[in-house]
Amino acid sequence: MPTRILPAVGDADAARSLVTLLSQLPDAEPAPPVADSTQLVDTLARLAAESVDELPEIVVVHERIGPVPALELIREVALRFPAVGVILITSDASPGLFSAAMDSGARGLAALPLSYEEVASRVQAVAQWSVGVRRHLGHGGDVFTGAGGRVVTVSGAKGGVGATLTAIQLALAAQASGHSTALVDMDLQTGDVASYLDVQFRRSVVDLAAITDISPRVLADAVFRHDTGLALLLAPGEGERGEEVTDRAARQIVSALRSRYEIVVLDCGAQLSGASAAAVEMADTALLLTTPDVVAVRAAKRTVRMWDRLQIRKAEETTVVVNRHNRGTEIQPPLIRRITGTAVAGTAVPAAFKELQGAVDAGRIHELDSRSTVKQALWGLAGELGMVKAPVGAHRGGGRPRGGDRGSVSFRRRREAGR
Repeated sequence: MPTRILPAVGDADAARSLVTLLSQLPDAEPAPPVADSTQLVDTLARLAAESVDELPEIVVVHERIGPVPALELIREVALRFPAVGVILITSDASPGLFSAAMDSGARGLAALPLSYEEVASRVQAVAQWSVGVRRHLGHGGDVFTGAGGRVVTVSGAKGGVGATLTAIQLALAAQASGHSTALVDMDLQTGDVASYLDVQFRRSVVDLAAITDISPRVLADAVFRHDTGLALLLAPGEGERGEEVTDRAARQIVSALRSRYEIVVLDCGAQLSGASAAAVEMADTALLLTTPDVVAVRAAKRTVRMWDRLQIRKAEETTVVVNRHNRGTEIQPPLIRRITGTAVAGTAVPAAFKELQGAVDAGRIHELDSRSTVKQALWGLAGELGMVKAPVGAHRGGGRPRGGDRGSVSFRRRREAGR
């Protein structure tokens, strides 16, 4: 059986040389190379959606693949497509890089300039490993095989603008439409998802922070299954423990959830941490909640600029959602768009707190009356963002979700660099 190899090389000349070398290997079947990290992940996701057997046995990643750094890309591939063995091609064959590559999930490393003997040896070893993993999968092994779901983050421009309520209703809309949906409280110190849904829980997102290999069984043990069908991964009851969830842990947790659920909604709160920064970076759609008042809109502008300075997300890749909207207010969505430089969702959420108060006080926000204009708007927003399988709710907007999978760079490292 031939060994299928997918090269990921940004430079055209290097790609041709690599494919030529791989073609000389016995039983090797190199595929046309992909030119960047996004194309690689999209190609693997498309193949995995058909079957794990359609995935190549080996992916060869060049050190200068871009735009996502090679080690971050390897970690993403290893987490999302664990039946694929990754070989890193690099000019730095130092023990330090070798150790870092193995920590990221690589199965082998080949030094530049490439030699036939070294590449043949690495390919043979990794191919044998990949075949073993697939044999394990064929016998019901507890390994992720999903092509990857969609990640939506909901952040608040400031506290009290409605991010948690929005995240919950978006998740409920997605679940009600037939998507398998997870709701994560990434507001690690002050998260209120459990209170809104009247949930008593033992485990939280912190229980996954120190686990480097999050299997479906481990994830299931940490998730709380709500009566609505939502899978809840909650913030810790002891807020100080939120510091245990690092940016690296957050990336692993989000990747594990993405592999198991079609929709993953994360309530990131209003305070930026390494974990929430990593989540926003990885999101397919990043929402920023604001209310139509001067203080909140200024806070939204500060947040957008901070995300850009820290290379978390560009303004044009962020969608602002206007909550507590009133046509009589001076600040309207078009003005907010101009001030923040972001997209603004076509669906604005009306100011109707009286509709919410009973359900909020009872901790039963999932039982909010379907006639509620707030619920109708939020479920309509879910439809606008493409989070539902069929139109849900009465209000549909014309805005388009922005953003995509993005590479991750350490939040702490950027902050310390003064960016």
